[in-house]
Amino acid sequence: MSSLGFNFPIGLLGCAFVTDLATRPMLKIEALPAFTDNYIWLLQDEAARTCAVVDPGDAAPVLAWLHAHPDWRLSTILVTHHHHDHVGGVQQLKAATGARVYGPAAENIPACDEALGDNQRIEVLGQDLRVIAVPGHTLGHIAYFHADAEQPWLLCGDTLFAAGCGRLFEGTAAQMFDSLQRLARAPDNTLIYCTHEYTQSNLRFAQAVEPNNPEIAERVREVAQWRAADRISLPTTLEIERATNPFLRSAIPAVREAAEQHCGSRLGSDVEVFATLRAWKDRF
Repeated sequence: MSSLGFNFPIGLLGCAFVTDLATRPMLKIEALPAFTDNYIWLLQDEAARTCAVVDPGDAAPVLAWLHAHPDWRLSTILVTHHHHDHVGGVQQLKAATGARVYGPAAENIPACDEALGDNQRIEVLGQDLRVIAVPGHTLGHIAYFHADAEQPWLLCGDTLFAAGCGRLFEGTAAQMFDSLQRLARAPDNTLIYCTHEYTQSNLRFAQAVEPNNPEIAERVREVAQWRAADRISLPTTLEIERATNPFLRSAIPAVREAAEQHCGSRLGSDVEVFATLRAWKDRF
């Protein structure tokens, strides 16, 4: 196993972990594939037989899971942003289950019961979640962070990806840079649950930026093995992202040098390096 923990145990449909053995039940997080590369995260309180879903762009995978588990109840729908592949199934799921819908206050989320702002706290399946405003991909995008002493985790939508970040459809490079810096202040062992299987394409770009980074090369090999075995590449951890994700590495001399070589000019700030990387990736 590498120092980055690239052999982090992960199952075909997600992983289970204990958040706080003294006070909280085991919480399982499972990936329900949707469309071509989306994941709808299914959070499960096995003791209460109650679950929550994150960004259900399609109701069908969730309804199929509930049909296969008739003794379970969907209580909560968490939404990170308004794009259709994240909200397309919300209304149908709410109508079928009566689940309570949470989403960003700054965006139009269908059937939303509670609009959330930065630093607001909610309780979902007995877990305390803090809302973090992360504009960039969209202007109102939010993430949900569970700060646990043993195993923190983050539901970050299309902001921070494994080895990448979301496109700038509405926000600016400076906004996305600041959003990623906020997320990067979480502990190294934070589990990162993003919503797309983009890891291999992101790693190809990361390797173009840092061809001599051995940790990127190792991650390329390991993720290729996982995908060949039909295993998902998520969750990742913040420690792995800091070592291999170019969008968290704007201050690294080798990354700055690659960005400057690509654009043909000197770059004054880390934000300019980030903006150059994002524009480069858009055309990669």
